[in-house]
Order: sequence, then C-alpha cells, then structure tokens
Amino acid sequence: MPMYEYQCEACGLIFEAMQKFSDAPLSECRTCGGSVKKLISQTGFALKGEGWYQQGYASAAPSSSGPSCPSAGAGGCGGCPKASNE
Repeated sequence: MPMYEYQCEACGLIFEAMQKFSDAPLSECRTCGGSVKKLISQTGFALKGEGWYQQGYASAAPSSSGPSCPSAGAGGCGGCPKASNE
C-alpha cells in the first residue's frame, strides 16, 4: 500500500498515512482536528533481492571476444557492424 504525507493547515504537523489508491484523502489532523492537505513528496523505490539485471541481463551482455563475421573480410556484409570495425 502506498504511503502519503499530509500537512495540517492549523498546527503545521506533517504526518504519513498508509492508504489504498481507492481510499479518499484524509481531511482532518490526527492531533488538533484541523484541515489537512496532501503533500507531494519523493517516492521511495528499491529493488529487493537479486533483481532482474543480475539474473537476466548481466550474463547476456555481448562479449568482445565473440565469433567474427565469416564474410567480413570479403566485404559481403556491408551493413554489418563487425565488417566496419575490423
């Protein structure tokens, strides 16, 4: 569930509330009962565990010692990046 920040317009208290997306915004302060407004704050984002990069993409990165293009020397792969790099 997302965490939202609110600020009381009467006492200035800033507090957080865990709410569903479908919940209505809070309208009164927890301590003084004054009206509150929802603040726009930075989001917290963290990838937990081993992650997609480590499992899926790190080992699949192209290596520079891969097989060479067989027709690069003969000029047969005009649009091939390996043909222009050799």
